Amino acid sequence: MTDISQPLQNGFPWGSRTAARTNPYEDSPNTGTKLCVLACFSVDVANNAADTNAAGVFRNYDFTLKRGFIAPDGVNKSVILINGQFPGVSREMVSILQRLLTAVQPTLEANWVGKTETTIDSWRLLTLTRETCSRSLYTIRSQDLKKVPHFTAMIIHGPHEDLFYDKDLGPILLSDWYHTEYFKLVEQVVGPPGPPPFSDNNLINGKMDYDCSLIPNGGPACTPNAGISKFSFTSGKTHRLRLINSGSEALQRFSIDGHEMLVIANDFVPVVPYKTNVVTLGIGQRTDVLVKATMPANSAVFMRSNITQHCSTANQPNAVAAIYYEKADQTKTPKSTATVFDDSKCGNDDLKKTRPLFPFPALQNAATTQNIDITFGPNATNHNLWYMNKQTFRANYDHPVFLLAAAGNTSYPYDPQWNVYNFGSNASVRLIVKNNFPALHPMHLHGHNFFVLAEGTGTWDGRITNYPFTNRRDVQMVQPNGYLVLQYDTDNPGVWPFHCHIAWHVSGGLYVNLMEQPEGIKKRNVPQIMAQTCRDWSEYSGHNVVEQIDSGL
Repeated sequence: MTDISQPLQNGFPWGSRTAARTNPYEDSPNTGTKLCVLACFSVDVANNAADTNAAGVFRNYDFTLKRGFIAPDGVNKSVILINGQFPGVSREMVSILQRLLTAVQPTLEANWVGKTETTIDSWRLLTLTRETCSRSLYTIRSQDLKKVPHFTAMIIHGPHEDLFYDKDLGPILLSDWYHTEYFKLVEQVVGPPGPPPFSDNNLINGKMDYDCSLIPNGGPACTPNAGISKFSFTSGKTHRLRLINSGSEALQRFSIDGHEMLVIANDFVPVVPYKTNVVTLGIGQRTDVLVKATMPANSAVFMRSNITQHCSTANQPNAVAAIYYEKADQTKTPKSTATVFDDSKCGNDDLKKTRPLFPFPALQNAATTQNIDITFGPNATNHNLWYMNKQTFRANYDHPVFLLAAAGNTSYPYDPQWNVYNFGSNASVRLIVKNNFPALHPMHLHGHNFFVLAEGTGTWDGRITNYPFTNRRDVQMVQPNGYLVLQYDTDNPGVWPFHCHIAWHVSGGLYVNLMEQPEGIKKRNVPQIMAQTCRDWSEYSGHNVVEQIDSGL
């Protein structure tokens, strides 16, 4: 237990520690309280000036979920609002205390991307993030006939990065946008063979114009010139942008007209900085960049995020936002020219570009290796589903796998649809994912950052990229008809989802549960709040028909 009467070292929870010299798996910040792994919530401390002289500052964030109608691009649509906002307001902290107040229905799940959870199934309890960078995303998912989106960002402060910048523009959310309700999109995807759904628009921080003449007769109300997001640059200053692909399906290419970007982090992992004129983001991926404002003080340019159409499906793929320098006329639309870049690859930057700032090598020979083949095709009723090793996933809300494992039940021969891979006491796991379909998949692992050993098209040749400086992150795209080789240490006992982050791919069953250290799972104390959640769910499902429209995720 930290002595909360003592001031924070150098006025910050991380003290003088830096990202380049801090092992994120061994070090933790001084938050003024014992950091719990499962028995309690960890506290949150914002890096605000008023709070930097005392440890143990608690902030309880209540997130109230309610249905509402918004028109981010001028087209009226039902969504889930958090505290009455869309996107939800960003929060800054070091670690997290979560409380959800549901004013919608009890079948909601909060999905946190970019943090090392302590358990799965039911709402998640979170401890301090494993890696040391700076932004995350949560989305709200709802299993009902009108599944609707919501998302917002959280900034998680880690050790200093030894990189100077003058202004932090905060999270920038990039999201494809659909006017059709989610259930109809899932019906289109998993129904008889046909075209996939196309997004209707592309948003930056929840805004973009839309051509209302495209709305069919009898369609939703549409207001033209809904407006775009606006940002401020100061000439000669360096600005930090925290980019997040918060969408459903699309691969995004982010650029700023006439400006070069310096990539400093991917998915919470600080990297050796490298320059680029475009950032590629799959669903759920996050990248931090620094941008120096090199233009005159009266300049105005576009920030752009384009959906690559040979990689994704979009009717209106191009999103813009305005960047105004300090003396620019903000009543005028920028006239800047778009950056030219190579968008031929349906995948992330070359692994040779990305090295973690704090390197530690993956084991060259993992304790166990699992091959996973991704396929797509009809089931017995001619509904299209995704398969991993010839098995599609479907959850059972009444039997959370983690709680079964905690009770000692770690084998499910009569429930193959749960897709559980029990890796026992093996200290490390290597996954070799082969995508046998001409579409990309941003693959996300909960509970861990993984080493990205290799990725490409065709078949893996057995060589590891950048060893011993292998890249780490928690979402990595596997290319169409390609492969992805990842590895992780089983140092976080639990049952961890590994799935595609495209919404209807995981809805269609592209998901497995990876169980590690089952004896360690049994030693964990299930918090009372989780037990109460399960009791509440049992009470609800015992008196109501829960219509599960897809895999359950």
